[in-house]
Amino acid sequence: MKVLVTVKRVIDYNVKVRVKSDNSDVDLNNVKMAMNPFCEIAVEEAVRLKEAGVATEVVVVSLGSKSCQEQLRTALALGADRAIHIESDEVLESLTVAKLLQKVVADEQPGLIIMGKQAIDTDNNQTGQMLAALTGYPQGTFASKVTIEGDNVQVIREVDGGLQTVSLTLPAIVTTDLRLNEPRYASLPNIMKAKRKPLEVKTPADLGVEVKAHTRVVKVTPPAERKAGIKVACVEELVDKLKNEAKVI
Repeated sequence: MKVLVTVKRVIDYNVKVRVKSDNSDVDLNNVKMAMNPFCEIAVEEAVRLKEAGVATEVVVVSLGSKSCQEQLRTALALGADRAIHIESDEVLESLTVAKLLQKVVADEQPGLIIMGKQAIDTDNNQTGQMLAALTGYPQGTFASKVTIEGDNVQVIREVDGGLQTVSLTLPAIVTTDLRLNEPRYASLPNIMKAKRKPLEVKTPADLGVEVKAHTRVVKVTPPAERKAGIKVACVEELVDKLKNEAKVI
């Protein structure tokens, strides 16, 4: 079974995000970039399926500028077999990404598609669901456990009320949650081997998809700074402030 995994290049989660002085966007100059953490979990799960003998090939795909190849090489170092880069310098919205991935799915015919549930930059949590709608594949989102049983994949989902178990007929789409696994680190020998693994570059035009923006960013502002707290002398004063100032009791 072939497993297709999507990978996105985002600002490293350890970096404090800065907004441009004109509030037009996030400042990316001299900012450390990395693979989206949820995508790391997706890659790890696919590699584990291959190590278990369930998957025969792991293919990773990323969309964006040429710099995305850095994250694809990281995924190859983590155990993926080959990579596909859909190169575009345009801002790719979730629907456009889903349409491009639909074309990749049609070409590759994977048995399972594993995606991060969301990217930490836009936090849209849309692409997996949109891809499922376009392909007609069943979907298991927010997965905390994935088990392949013959032609079915059992997914334990994290929902507000607890855990939900769904059984999907392959081919299917799974989006990963944080507790699915703990990604490994790429070893130096595997990083060197990744440089020789195949990486195919395509464009949206090659796939017959028009990159079109349906939304525009009006303004980007940093979150309001949190006010300093105060110390109270006793429990009575605390209760009084909670009741009369904060009005939470």
